[in-house]
Amino acid sequence: MNHKLNPATIFLLVIPPLLWAGNAVVGRMIHEMVPPITLNFIRWVLAFLILLPMAFHIYRRDSMLWLNWRRYALLGLLGVGLYNALQYLALQSSTPINVTLVAASMPVWMMMVGSLFFQAKVSRWQLGGAVLSIVGVLIVLSRGEIRQLLSLHLVLGDIFMIIATITWSVYSWLLTRGNDGELRNHWADFLLAQVSFGVLWSGLFSATEWVVTKPTIHWSPMLFAALAFVAIGPAVIAFRCWGLGVQRVGPNIASFFNNLTPLFAALMSAAFLGEAPHAFHALAFMCIVGGIILSSRR
Repeated sequence: MNHKLNPATIFLLVIPPLLWAGNAVVGRMIHEMVPPITLNFIRWVLAFLILLPMAFHIYRRDSMLWLNWRRYALLGLLGVGLYNALQYLALQSSTPINVTLVAASMPVWMMMVGSLFFQAKVSRWQLGGAVLSIVGVLIVLSRGEIRQLLSLHLVLGDIFMIIATITWSVYSWLLTRGNDGELRNHWADFLLAQVSFGVLWSGLFSATEWVVTKPTIHWSPMLFAALAFVAIGPAVIAFRCWGLGVQRVGPNIASFFNNLTPLFAALMSAAFLGEAPHAFHALAFMCIVGGIILSSRR
């Protein structure tokens, strides 16, 4: 694992938060058209169909998939079955500012999970970077007004998002562990191995949702376009870039790039609403990037 950031690695780690911000905006646009757990299931079924022609050979009998099926079942549960399902669930009862604020705590959870379960050392630079980066996120969420943060109240959705953030932290650390053999050598193989089990998990969760809540889906051209985007961009491309980035610099440093998600989401929302960027966007960007640079120091 190379802990040094370079332009190629930075590019890999910026793409996921950009696409995940788009996922949040699109997900909000279609939240009344499709139930949250089913949205996650459809998204990963489409991603599975995209990956299958590129990596169907992983199902041969001597594949590392079967030798390490427990590992991929766990990765599929955490990264595919649970994280986004919990995020979509969180938005049902919590506000976007609360959900994004909880997700912004990821560097802290990443360090705690790494230190407690993966024998990872946390440097003072990483601690300082975590504080600076989260300050940048708070500036975005408060739109430069601290009193907006003081009025926040935890609801069930916030608890869902805390669980989702811890889930993603464990998933990211597990990416750096394990003997994946030839599956690790090709991105589509490695991702399809996870998605194969993740689709089963998310299908089980979706079936439960339909039994318990009796939801409906309102099909439309907009919904079809949205599903295509969340399957190709935030699922396949973002997961590929995130996996590569984590392998290069480790989960602790990579987690700071995740804090770019609320910044990108704010800019996208401003663009869709016709609002011009404000000075606090620039200040927040400097804090978040400063935190990333600080955390990568040896």
